[in-house]
Amino acid sequence: MSSLQSPTSYRSPGTPQHRRSVLVPTNSVTTKDGITVRARIDPSLTVQDVIKQLCSNLKIQDPHVLFALRDDAEELVTDENLRKMIKQKANLRLVSAPKLEAVEIVDKLSLRDEKTLRLTLFSLQKLIREQEFARTFLSREGLSELIEVISLSHGNTLAYALTAMQNLMELDYGWSNLEDSFISTVVNILSSPQSLINVCRPATAILKKLVEADPRSAPGPIMASSSTRPPAAPPGIVYRYGFDCVYEQMSRQPGLLEIVVNRLGSADSVMGLNSMMLINSLLSHATDGRWEDLTSELERLNVRKAVVRLMSSNTIEDVTSSILDFQAIIVRVTFRRKTTIVDPEQDAIQDATLRFIWSSSKLPELFERGEIHRWRRLGFESEDIRKAFAGVGVLGLDCLKNLVLSDPDYFSKACDDALTTHVVLEQVSRPVERRCPVARASNEVVELLAEHWAIFAPGYSTSTTFQPCFLNFAKVHTLATKFFLRMWNESGAAAGDFPRVVALVRSQVKVALRNESTRPWHEVEFDFTDSEYREVRDRQMKELEMEDDLLSKVPVRNLRAKLYKESYEFVRQQRIQCLMQGAWFVNGSPVSVAVTRDTPRRPNRPWRFMRLDKGAKYIHYVDSAVKFPVRVGLEDLPERIEIAQIAEVGIGTCALPPNILRDSDLPPTSAPTPSPLSFSLYSNSTREGSLGDQVATDLSRWADWTDGLNMLRRDGGHVATQETAGFVHALTEIGLKIKLLNLSGEKVEIPTSLVAGPPPPTADFFFADPGYLWQ
Repeated sequence: MSSLQSPTSYRSPGTPQHRRSVLVPTNSVTTKDGITVRARIDPSLTVQDVIKQLCSNLKIQDPHVLFALRDDAEELVTDENLRKMIKQKANLRLVSAPKLEAVEIVDKLSLRDEKTLRLTLFSLQKLIREQEFARTFLSREGLSELIEVISLSHGNTLAYALTAMQNLMELDYGWSNLEDSFISTVVNILSSPQSLINVCRPATAILKKLVEADPRSAPGPIMASSSTRPPAAPPGIVYRYGFDCVYEQMSRQPGLLEIVVNRLGSADSVMGLNSMMLINSLLSHATDGRWEDLTSELERLNVRKAVVRLMSSNTIEDVTSSILDFQAIIVRVTFRRKTTIVDPEQDAIQDATLRFIWSSSKLPELFERGEIHRWRRLGFESEDIRKAFAGVGVLGLDCLKNLVLSDPDYFSKACDDALTTHVVLEQVSRPVERRCPVARASNEVVELLAEHWAIFAPGYSTSTTFQPCFLNFAKVHTLATKFFLRMWNESGAAAGDFPRVVALVRSQVKVALRNESTRPWHEVEFDFTDSEYREVRDRQMKELEMEDDLLSKVPVRNLRAKLYKESYEFVRQQRIQCLMQGAWFVNGSPVSVAVTRDTPRRPNRPWRFMRLDKGAKYIHYVDSAVKFPVRVGLEDLPERIEIAQIAEVGIGTCALPPNILRDSDLPPTSAPTPSPLSFSLYSNSTREGSLGDQVATDLSRWADWTDGLNMLRRDGGHVATQETAGFVHALTEIGLKIKLLNLSGEKVEIPTSLVAGPPPPTADFFFADPGYLWQ
């Protein structure tokens, strides 16, 4: 039950002492008329029953369904947080019900009164996140009114309207009928130089949300289909927009992508973060038809350079997760380019690139035995370009082009020196066997760098630290290729020494790129440009004493790549299984919340058990005052969080509440500090409205859940812990050694490369006729 006492009657001196001690008020409640009463609220009641009794005791004639309770921070009192409000003795206000507020706000939006519009939109920003309010707002065509306001407003009014729209789009319903004109309006706002920062922030977030609302990303089981088109979205579902829909409108504003890239360095950290997340979403959801356009344009705008600058900025704590996501995406982009076949007959851009490379070499074509010798003069083994770039694809072609662009005179000189050996004139007569194959060396360096950064397959990135050198892949390739040519010349190498020089370069790559997250660029550059041959050779000889040369052979490197993918997938499944088993966590306190006199010393329910369901769609959980044995299944877990709502898994974001893991009941002596074993589940880029703030009880559980949740994200996420990255590496190395032990036990000789055998002398056999395959 809920009972009321006015301040005067509660303190009346004529009231017997024993009666005063019976009714202890829990909260103060202020009515619309400004009357404040002290109320004792029974936590076992529903919020509607509490409001009904309040209206009855206060003699309010209006139906109780027209009212709701809010605290001083405007948070709506619900059945879920009622106990917390009572425990914290929150000051409550009896206000209009969300349904009534929604009706009033829609009416005010339709009036377009400048005097009240801004205040109305300011309230709408917060209220639109409440389910009851949102449903009424949408049912009364509030979305149409809001879109109309966005198209007509400017300044702070526009900022409030866009923020309200952004918050509405955090819901998984209600915005499935947005037209292209709305997307065009948001694009125009974002591209306008007159737009304020507080306008651009929500506009960027809205575009990101529209990109991610891809039919291919819709939650639910993925059905097999022979169609290349994205699946049709069911009626009412918001997953009906996607990359093509947004990029089509962005393409009509040619400078928009450049504006987004430039805003990565914005002094406003939220603006930079939103821009970073929009770029990540575009790259993650780009369709095949537009993928090349997008990646080429971003490369032209030097987006990697902008992200590298962002790595060393003062707002690094806010964007760390997004930068690691960007690195993981670039790994996928790099792998795709590495596996894209070079075919100049089918691709005009590739043909133009090859023509540019050849003309930059300034070498004449030679005719021998009726054949043209062009690409062999650059160092390829044949004139077949498809075969020459078979292992490195378009990535190798781009790197060779960048090598030329970095210093055209050096390249032509290197090619000429490759034919006439060193620059020294007296060595002009050196035989062909001692020429350095420049193009082949370039491709080999691409392979070495791909091996160093584990570019083995899309979606398999385990880096937990920043890799600025990886984002400067082309520059590192140029440095390493020049190092290759220098080692070739200084060592007096011949054609048969190519593997030996490759081993030298591999050793130097490991040394130059060590600790790249903390080493300045000039030190990396120095290691490639100023290291002496004898020093590099001595170090490499010591390394050879400790490891087998077998590991550097191409078949073994390919085997390592295959095992790496298998190990990553194994660890991923293990992490997901840990999530399905469930675990107990402490409900953390966000560090941004100050500890005050009103903050409870012990939370009412400090423990939370979480478990992933079998379909990997929801995390089910229960909050409890104490840990208890949780049954198998979901019967004991009434609450749930949708995996699709998790936009980011932040780490080191919350602190242990006071006195949870110790017996002392003394107040904290200092401000709370983030626990290294904490993580938060955020539903948007601004890190507002966390879905959960948890603190793990040990490192293994923290690694299981942070990386497991990242691996479940539809955009792939990234590995955040060294423990998971270490597991993948260890499993790869163990698997590789076991495979090699099997081979060495059988005394099998592993060749450096595989050579296709000669074709059959005749076609007189069954499988020679393709027609048999269809019979």
